[in-house]
Amino acid sequence: MKTLIIVESPSKAKTISKFVDANVIASKGHIRDLPKNRLGINISDGHFIPEYEVSKDHAQIVKELKALAKDSKVLLATDEDREGEAIAFHIASILGKDVKSYDRIVFHEITKTAILNAIKNPRKIDLNSVNAQQARRMLDRIVGFKLSNLLSSKVESKLSAGRVQSAALRLIVLREREIKAFKSVDYYEVKCSFKDNLEAQLIEFNNEKVEKLSFLDEKTIINVLDSIKNDNFFISEISTKKQKSSPKAPFMTSTLQQAASSKLGFSPKKTMMLAQSLYEGVQTHTGFMGAITYMRTDSLNLSTEAINAARNQIEKDYGKDYVASKPRVFTTKAKGAQEAHEAIRVTNVEFTPKIAKDYLKADEYKLYKLIYDRFLMTQMADASIENESVIVKGKNSVFKISGRKMLFDGYLKLNDDVSKDVILPNLNKNDAMFIQNLESKQSKTEPPARFNEASLIKKLEELGIGRPSTYAPTTSLLIDRKYVNLENKQLIPSERGEKITDFLEEYFLEIVDANFTSNMENKLDEIATDGRDLNEVLYEFYEPFITKINDGKNIKSQKEVIELEEKCPECSSSLVIRSGRFGKFIACSAYPKCKYSRNLEEKTKENDSTNELPCPSCGGVLVLRKSKRGEFYGCKNYPKCTHIQNINNDSKANQNEKTLSVPCPSCGGVLVQRFSKKGAFFGCKNYPTCSFISKYEVLDKKCPECSNTLVLKELKKGNFEYCTECKFTNKI
Repeated sequence: MKTLIIVESPSKAKTISKFVDANVIASKGHIRDLPKNRLGINISDGHFIPEYEVSKDHAQIVKELKALAKDSKVLLATDEDREGEAIAFHIASILGKDVKSYDRIVFHEITKTAILNAIKNPRKIDLNSVNAQQARRMLDRIVGFKLSNLLSSKVESKLSAGRVQSAALRLIVLREREIKAFKSVDYYEVKCSFKDNLEAQLIEFNNEKVEKLSFLDEKTIINVLDSIKNDNFFISEISTKKQKSSPKAPFMTSTLQQAASSKLGFSPKKTMMLAQSLYEGVQTHTGFMGAITYMRTDSLNLSTEAINAARNQIEKDYGKDYVASKPRVFTTKAKGAQEAHEAIRVTNVEFTPKIAKDYLKADEYKLYKLIYDRFLMTQMADASIENESVIVKGKNSVFKISGRKMLFDGYLKLNDDVSKDVILPNLNKNDAMFIQNLESKQSKTEPPARFNEASLIKKLEELGIGRPSTYAPTTSLLIDRKYVNLENKQLIPSERGEKITDFLEEYFLEIVDANFTSNMENKLDEIATDGRDLNEVLYEFYEPFITKINDGKNIKSQKEVIELEEKCPECSSSLVIRSGRFGKFIACSAYPKCKYSRNLEEKTKENDSTNELPCPSCGGVLVLRKSKRGEFYGCKNYPKCTHIQNINNDSKANQNEKTLSVPCPSCGGVLVQRFSKKGAFFGCKNYPTCSFISKYEVLDKKCPECSNTLVLKELKKGNFEYCTECKFTNKI
């Protein structure tokens, strides 16, 4: 009987098919889910029953899976996390037999050895993990569906809320409030150097330790500097201390995203996309295979085989001295971490970055090298550093001069960020020291830093909000929905994001509270590990939550509605200014009976006499509108009339418009310069009646070879007359 292996990803299927004699097919993610347009959960007598549907785009795949499974031995090989376990459950459910009868195989890496070993050791679907995923899915649907509807009805249309997303948004809003409330204070620091440009740090003044903010006014710092200048200094103490530095743990999802952000400038979304590609399979010097282990993990475990391979590679590349004295083992502090999994590591240490550079795309290589080096460093020897301290004393002040010398670089051999040695000259105790330069530096206390994507993920992990699979999607969702703006890599809450948080804090504080979200994660873990009843967990949350949702109907609407004197052109009701997902707009007060609306910035004959522009297509009124490409004029009768024209086509707005003296070659009209995403071009002013365009300036001259109109072509070598038909050129 032929074996059928079912995975989620086509890339994963392609890689595995190279290692086994079996049909390998991809389900392309979840083959069924809760319906998109309704709650999709039957809630009755404390029981929660999901109403799953096969999506239209998976209907053909389901049909194919059923046909192939009839005469095959089925192995479910979806990802090793709870999401993968749930996908395996859904596939088994639609295939017809009892889900407990299907074999399930799991592996941490997509290599021939790992796949063949998994096939030899199948297990059954872990229904506790499935129930934990189903509980999470239903919980998030209940919160998202019920709370989003209330938000949209009371605050602003088309808003959404979520258990993890709203807690993350609140962290960003709280940080912004801290920044706005922060009051900066001026302070002064002493900068001093002794002979030979030895930089020194003031550590004591008048027998008191000097803190960063010790000198808060100019008068004080002047007195301090005068006192130091008139003092006599000598070396009172010289000490050296050896220090060992140990490598960090291997990567898990959150730390990989943080490191890729700080070192490579990658967003979490990009990092996970590249990691997915490396995991599912790339071409290597030994064939097509998965280059790293599974990238959604909160475990720091490393297999014995992987540790031994790393230690052998270190000895081969750098010598025995660089191998750690004994294998290093790491444990995670993350709440509810799934320790059965492995950390993120490379699958073949012989596929070194030097070799990988010839096989991987540029960004894949950068991420692979980051993972490779971090993994190898975990099994490398400690670095040994000698720190030297020189204490320089005066009557009123004490300075410290610091030196640093690398005795043995160890694992730091693979670290590009190692600080340079600071070698101090030969100094002796009781030697006199003379100030070479002394000055003060004025600074201001800084507010707390805004979150970036990496630091937000670190905070979510610390608080136990979400899981590895949710970090990147959460930050992307907040940005995509304009609840947060990403400026200079900083996350800044938008007005809409602040409105959502204000509303939820006032009426649903438990939803956005970090402790609630973290505690709920713990309860989901109890379902997965201890078999706790999912109905019990969901009902504990649902009963008080739905009561508050029902009471929410009495919450006064916070939607901003400003009534205008202008009347609706379609039904004569009053027009109002409303707020929507994409900003403020003008709409009819009789909505939903009348659905008239327009951009707030539109100017028409009725409300701006300076723009009385008749539509050349239908005789209606042109209005000023905005798009991603800028302002333009469009017919008010849209969509019945689709006439649009560049803002500079208006006779009252074309004072700076570049107009050619050459008539349009197509209709004899006027040629004007216009602009698009691709740059400047020349087009007929009679557009759309005449659609002539040219990316070159048209000349009043005919081609001597084909009589076509010549254009002006600007090149580095100079300007040329150019024929677009026969390619005739003539330098001007």
